[in-house]
Amino acid sequence: MRSASSPLCLLRLSALGDVTHVVPLLRTLRQAWPETDLHWVIDKAGHRLLEGLPGVVFHVYDKPSGLAGMRALRRGLPAGGFAALLQMQVAFRANLLSAFIPAQRRIGYDRSRSKDLHGLFVNERIPDRPGQHVLDAIGSFCEPLGLKQTTVGWDLATPAAAHDWARAQWEDDGRPVLMISPCSSHARRNWYADRYAAVADHAAARGWRVVLCGGRSALERDTADAIMAAMQAPALDLVGKDTLKQLPALLARAHLLMTPDSGPMHIANAVGTKVLGLHAASNPQRSGPYSDRRYCVDRYDTAARRFLHRPAAALKWGTKIEVDGVMALVSVEDAIAAFERYVDDHGA
Repeated sequence: MRSASSPLCLLRLSALGDVTHVVPLLRTLRQAWPETDLHWVIDKAGHRLLEGLPGVVFHVYDKPSGLAGMRALRRGLPAGGFAALLQMQVAFRANLLSAFIPAQRRIGYDRSRSKDLHGLFVNERIPDRPGQHVLDAIGSFCEPLGLKQTTVGWDLATPAAAHDWARAQWEDDGRPVLMISPCSSHARRNWYADRYAAVADHAAARGWRVVLCGGRSALERDTADAIMAAMQAPALDLVGKDTLKQLPALLARAHLLMTPDSGPMHIANAVGTKVLGLHAASNPQRSGPYSDRRYCVDRYDTAARRFLHRPAAALKWGTKIEVDGVMALVSVEDAIAAFERYVDDHGA
């Protein structure tokens, strides 16, 4: 077991969901070794979400800065380096960046999950456990250090001003809120505007308020416009109006979030909001909302059989089925049934 006084460095740049998954590991480390200096090499978007998180020093790497940015990051790290680097990303850019971080122990993924020359940049590996959720895989990075992540908890350091902003967006009149975050960063994971609209109208007919949220990209704007054009009921449009610091507070005001496999899915889970996840391109057992997947639609096995001609159980764990038309396997009836499961369970 390492000395509790030796500094540690975590490396995880993206995506927002995976960055969120690192927070419970950070808390495990902090609880075990409250005096240890913890550092985290992170990307700009992840830092905007988690800035102010207690007990960690952030070092921000701007991905477009390339090698020059890696050299600059190295100059900003502690001169003595680190007792251990937890290299929690296998993409080549992250692997290369890790070479600029001085550390005695370099802990990476097991061989089955390695790619892009990951093994050349690490000298220890986490246990190989097929079938793990992404969060549990990240949590196991403390095991070579002699720890075990036995509890999972979040606190995303959302400031009071963000909660004030979220509360100001609509009056709390007792109606439950269905929030829709319709877009993933992977376009082939995205569902269809007319189908979102049909589920939203169903919720509105049941007395729910419908709220749309999302970022500032043209795709998110166009998708939100198409959803509202196809709806019969009104919806509150907050797409492009929040910041990443305000997003957790906004999601916390929802009773249920409908979304594909996306960053907001995992942020909502972290703040305690239930998720109606729409899965066909990815396996919800691996990358769905960690705490509760009862309200997810799971068509991953159907997609595996349709597009890869094998059952999901025969695929390598983590296989994505991001092909044109895969999300058509998720029907409106599937999503309404998931919505009704939530209603039955919560009396909403």
